[in-house]
Amino acid sequence: MPFLCVMVFVLLTACSEGEDNKKEASGEGSTEEETTSSIEVTDAVGNTLTYDEAPESIATFDSGVLDILHALDANITGRPTSSGPVDEDLEDITEIGNPHEPNFEKIAEVNPDVLIVSPSFKQYEDNLKDQGIEPDYTEANSVDDILDTIHVLGSLLDKEEDAEEITASITEYVDEAESSEQGEVKTLLVYGAPGTYLAALPNSLSGDLLEKSGGVNIAADFPAEEDYPQYASLSSEKIVEENPEVIMLITHGDPDGVKEAFEEEMNEDATWKNLDAVKNDQVIVLPSHLFGSNPGTKVTEALETMQDNLSEVK
Repeated sequence: MPFLCVMVFVLLTACSEGEDNKKEASGEGSTEEETTSSIEVTDAVGNTLTYDEAPESIATFDSGVLDILHALDANITGRPTSSGPVDEDLEDITEIGNPHEPNFEKIAEVNPDVLIVSPSFKQYEDNLKDQGIEPDYTEANSVDDILDTIHVLGSLLDKEEDAEEITASITEYVDEAESSEQGEVKTLLVYGAPGTYLAALPNSLSGDLLEKSGGVNIAADFPAEEDYPQYASLSSEKIVEENPEVIMLITHGDPDGVKEAFEEEMNEDATWKNLDAVKNDQVIVLPSHLFGSNPGTKVTEALETMQDNLSEVK
């Protein structure tokens, strides 16, 4: 009987050691904490940003980014100051100014984990970091830029699947627009305010939308402005030479005032009167919420608007 007890004890000990070995191999029973994978994104200026987890709060000066964040159901604590109507769901979010006039007091008040800004905001970067706020730079000079922003924000917020659905829908719409047969319409895109006008180049968002709509940008070879590389100074001589069939005006606000002021300026230069666009009353003001700023997920509406305006010329 004692011999039998010893054998049983040996067998039980061996089984116990075997189970312990299995647990060690599989990681079970380990007292070490499991490592959590961090979130890493690269912004529009090449900065690599790393987060232990998705930011709990986020703010932006950009109306298009605001639209994207809203579509991704982010916790938005600060939005751009707006003089126009705002989506009812966003009305209660604190206004924090705009890229040209940031309200640092309000930014500190809402204290977002991340502030989404454009590259022009880089001059204020140290001020933000002193407040413990991380800037994330985005651009919107093309449809691809907007798609990249959606992907980056989807990764940042740990909502890649939602971002993928949004970008897939936009990409499908753009592909259909580019494959449609549109007559080539010679177009001049003018961006500005009374007294200050610039021609939008193909490397601007409106220029990219024009190209995807099948239009021809007559300012494509105009020399870019040093401070605004997506735009060029208006050259009456070159414009008359190219003779655009339509002139599209882009402005942040007061579309009627901008159109009136622009037409007055054209009337002062007799050469403009002979342009086909002027003679045929094809001077159009594009919607400011789609072209005066980043339209975000509504970029498809901007593309549709561009196509509709071009189709009316032919």
